[in-house]
Amino acid sequence: MSPPASQAVFVLGGARSGKSRFAESLVSDTGLERHYVATGQAWDDEMRERIAKHRADRGDLWQTHEEPIELVEQLAAIDAEGRAVLVDCLTLWVTNLMMAERDMAAEFAALTAFLPTARSRLVLVSNEVGLGIVPENRMAREFRDHAGRLHQMVAAASAEVYFIAAGLPLKMKG
Repeated sequence: MSPPASQAVFVLGGARSGKSRFAESLVSDTGLERHYVATGQAWDDEMRERIAKHRADRGDLWQTHEEPIELVEQLAAIDAEGRAVLVDCLTLWVTNLMMAERDMAAEFAALTAFLPTARSRLVLVSNEVGLGIVPENRMAREFRDHAGRLHQMVAAASAEVYFIAAGLPLKMKG
């Protein structure tokens, strides 16, 4: 059985591929009220600086919501017609879920079940981590496997899927 129809857009790519910039342009181009759901956590000064730079680069036209774990609940809380919501990024969310020892299958199922019910235009960003070598340690392999499963589920539940490389979007679905 295929998932219900969704208006979600899924944007994948490697680190520094241009995926976030592309996703931000997709949201900006809608003309809708802009919301940004950040899943990253500032564990050190370098990450705090990155977060501050990203927030400054986006400017005042975005409402930022920081939610490292309860992503579906945050999306439900801000979901409304006339809004576009950017989630950046799902791989940081996977890391946070792993560190919190959450039920990955249940969390992923909840997210993909939410997508077709959303009234907002959703754009979800994630890092493609399955194109490189097999990680040398168990946790890294589990992370890669969780991310790969989540990506398949989100791609199946999304109306459009893009892969970004060297700043160039390749439309894979929709």
